Amino acid sequence: MDRDDADLIFQGVERQAELVRTGKVTSRALTEAALRRIDRFDPALGAFRVVLAEQALAEADARDAEAERPLGPLHGVPIAVKDELDVAGQVTTFGGAANRTPVAADAEAVRRLRAAGAVVIGKTTMPEFGQWPFTESDTHGSARNPWDTTRTPGGSSGGSAAAVAAGLIGAALGGDGGGSIRIPAACCGLFGLKPQRGRVSTAPNPHLWYALGTVGPLTRTVRDAALLYDVLAGTTPTDRWSARPVTTGWLRALETPPGRLRIGYCAKPAVPGVRPHPEHVEALLETARALRELGHDVREVNPRYPDATAPFAAQFFGGVRAEAAAVERPDLLESRTRSTLALARLVPESAVERGIRAGERLAERADRMFTSMDLLLTPVVAGRPRPVGALDGAGLLTALARSRPMVAYTALWNVTGHPAASVPAGQGTDGLPLAVQLVGRRDDEVSVLRVAAQLEEARPWADRRPPLTGS
Repeated sequence: MDRDDADLIFQGVERQAELVRTGKVTSRALTEAALRRIDRFDPALGAFRVVLAEQALAEADARDAEAERPLGPLHGVPIAVKDELDVAGQVTTFGGAANRTPVAADAEAVRRLRAAGAVVIGKTTMPEFGQWPFTESDTHGSARNPWDTTRTPGGSSGGSAAAVAAGLIGAALGGDGGGSIRIPAACCGLFGLKPQRGRVSTAPNPHLWYALGTVGPLTRTVRDAALLYDVLAGTTPTDRWSARPVTTGWLRALETPPGRLRIGYCAKPAVPGVRPHPEHVEALLETARALRELGHDVREVNPRYPDATAPFAAQFFGGVRAEAAAVERPDLLESRTRSTLALARLVPESAVERGIRAGERLAERADRMFTSMDLLLTPVVAGRPRPVGALDGAGLLTALARSRPMVAYTALWNVTGHPAASVPAGQGTDGLPLAVQLVGRRDDEVSVLRVAAQLEEARPWADRRPPLTGS
């Protein structure tokens, strides 16, 4: 049964949906398989904050009882949700202890999952308010990397990444305000696309850390990500930002090759004073060679990255302040968060708005990089995944310093809003995954997806399973 469960879950959501749709497996059987794997492996991983076993099985039974056609693209497929997104009947903890009351309704992204037929199986762990690229919480403990449980899965969507990488679930939602989808995807060997700002609704909230944050999935394959974005893409009148619509479906877009693209590669971080690990540079160079063999015009570039520190900091502090202001028990916030809030009080709302406008100017400067190239290829993170406990005893300044190598390549693109993805690129000598980042023009997730799909076909990664899988 263990091997059968693993084989079923590791196939990913597109294949799982096909199996349910064709009657080869029921939604209940699929959900039971996921629950068994969660029960067996999550105690060592800490990926889930709460598992909704009874509700998920009832929802799966309801999916199996539905007779109307056509069925949704995720019909009967269990999916997990990061604990910053509302799930009806559950507390949205934001990774801490300051909220106690269950919410009445799903977030828009969760509503779209259910409307497509998905079964919500649980909520995944995160650091408080997603502040850190390490999934460590005073209240809920630390998530661990299934490739080496002494190491971090990254953050802040580390619980979602650990759950998917270990084959506990086929896909999970995350959020990315400074790299929080791409960083854990890189640490855990997954595909993780931060979409264009305004591509996926943050409702009921008008924004996620103002212009920085986006919602999106972590998946094993590019096609699974495209399928989920077909479901998730779109906003509501309450969303502050809305992206230009994609003219064709995301999965359908993968049917068309990208053609010969101009791809620039660069190992230089966007944050000065940070040096990339040599194996990350080698993964970058190897990927550049692979892209050249695929027919692309690949050249080393030296982009003049704009300094995004001030606009990022203003929105980071403003975003944490806005989320903290909405909790029920601010006295239960972590001490590090209270230090963040002390600094946030020095950043008035007018400064946050200036930061947003400055970010837009930086986006225009970044756009000029793409006059001579279609995509930019970089590392995702500078260092290897740290041992679990990066935040133990760390005050705010120490935590920020330890976070710098993790966000040195990612945070800029949250400030500018450009789409960017973490793409698996083999394994390091430490046994942990390697990854590269593909950054696209604004509103051009399609080119990122198409090239990532080419890389996946040329050097498949989805069949790799961490040692902690029972398979």
